[in-house]
Order: sequence, then structure tokens, then C-alpha cells
Amino acid sequence: MATNQIPVYLFTGFLESGKTKFIQESLEDKKFNSGEKILLLVCEEGIEEYDPTRFWGQNVYLEIIESEEELTEENLTKLSQKHIIDRIIVEYNGMWQLESFYAAMPRNWAIFQQMFFVDSTTFLNYNANMRQLVVNKLNDAEMVVFNRADSKNVDRDAFHKIVRGISRASNIIYDFPDGRVEYDDIEDPLPFDKNAPIIEIADDDYALWYRDLSEDLQFYIGKTIKIKGMVARNPELSSNMFVIGRPIMTCCADDIAYSGLVCRLPSPTPLRDGEWVTVTAKISFENCKIYTKKGPVLVADGTSFAVKPQRDVATFY
Repeated sequence: MATNQIPVYLFTGFLESGKTKFIQESLEDKKFNSGEKILLLVCEEGIEEYDPTRFWGQNVYLEIIESEEELTEENLTKLSQKHIIDRIIVEYNGMWQLESFYAAMPRNWAIFQQMFFVDSTTFLNYNANMRQLVVNKLNDAEMVVFNRADSKNVDRDAFHKIVRGISRASNIIYDFPDGRVEYDDIEDPLPFDKNAPIIEIADDDYALWYRDLSEDLQFYIGKTIKIKGMVARNPELSSNMFVIGRPIMTCCADDIAYSGLVCRLPSPTPLRDGEWVTVTAKISFENCKIYTKKGPVLVADGTSFAVKPQRDVATFY
């Protein structure tokens, strides 16, 4: 993070999930709040209220964001300049899309930490009935905190599966009513061998592999991969190049998106949009017209015809 950028601590979660309590305790802690000028943006007001008199440092400026429409770069810039702050804490509304905040962030704001707070007693219901909002908050969460955790309302396997279906990078913490805190220790072996001479990806594992590639790209550079996918031709690519990929569904039919990689062959190919092929290719990292920056390119000697998978839309389950 550049020195001229203001760090943003972004706390997400649904109403009564424990965000306010955690932020209040953080601002009472002199290790976190030693007198810096802090802008506290509150986008959701629940039963619990802040008590500024208990903050360790008194340079905390609380501002209320009443509606998602108020999240504009102009408004956030004004608030930032109004108080000349060193740090920003955001208690985000669980019913708002995070993209609204990302789009409104001034250029000198940078997310330093992002945490998703969950009420263990209601999490499965939220996931069943508001899956898109749950996925939206889990996507970028560095840490997921399950509050009010006890043996009666915590199904660790179910909670773990839901979180890992969206992010393999998030740390998972259980916060118990008696004050105990435990980290999730369930192992997550991948369904394919990353250290094999040729990493073969089964039809049902494409989504998991594609996400792992995105999160651990450096590992895959130079590796050889065997995948099945659907061809997409792009006029910006040369005649010996195409995109191979699969539609991936993260949470529901509304968010299905084709996710693929550029593949380069030694000579022009007659492949057409929608054809299914299998490629064995080495992963390179290079500039390509359809990437906005350097990206993974599959370097293959050829392709072979493939039968369409039973489920052409890949999922994480």
C-alpha cells in the first residue's frame, strides 16, 4: 500500500452479527486506537450503539451513511477531507452490494483488512434465502467470524463447506459465548494433484481449479495442465489462439459467467464457438490482447474433440 493512501478497515455482515461490538472494542483498545484520526462510517444501525466516551483515542469522527445511493466518490471524499483522517473504519450494511462501496472509494483509499461477521444462529437461513448477498460478502473476506458459536447452533462441516465453496483464502474463526475463540482446522485437500507431472482436472473440478489458479497463479506458471472446456473465439486473438473455459456458477443462475483462459496453438485452428475440446498445455504468463495486463496463457501442441460434460455449468459443490 502506497504511503499516501488511507487504510480502510471494512467490516461486513448482516444485522446483529456482531460488527458494532467488535468495532467498539477495537476503538477501546489503545493498541489499535492510539490517537489516530479515524473516520467511522456507519452504514447500518442496529440495537447496539457506539459509546464514543469509551474510545481510547478521542479523535474518532462518526458519520452515518443512510442509503446505498449516498455511496459516491464525491460524498466519501468530502467526509475524508472534512476530518483530515489517518484511518477509516466502515461498518457496512449487509443488504448492500460491496461493489457499491468499491466503486465509490476515493483513489487514495485502500482496503487494509476486510472481515465478515456472522451470527451462527441465522447463518444457514441467510445462506439458503439470501445466497447472493452471502457470496458477495464472502468473496473478498480475509476473515470470517462466526459469533454466538456453541454446540447447538454450529455445524462446522456445513459452515466450512459454504465458506470454502466461495473462498479458500479466508480464515474461519468461531467466537463462543464464554469468550473462547477457536480457528477452523478442517483440512481442505484439493480434488486434483497439483504436483503431478500433468495436472488433470476432472469435469466436476473445473470451478475449484479455476479459483485455485486465480489465487495461486505463481505456482501454476510452467506447470502442465489437462482440461476440458468450451471454445470461445475472439476477433482480437490471432488465428492460432482461442479461449477455452466453462460457465461457472458461484451461487445461483443469475451469476453464471464464462470463465476461461487463452490457449495458443502452433498453427491456425478451425475451432468454432461452442465446441468442446480437451487440451494438454503448459501454462505461460504473458501479455495478451484480451487481458488488461499479463495473464495465464495455455501453450498447447494441439486439441482433441471432447464430449460435453453432463453438467456444462461448473460449480463449487
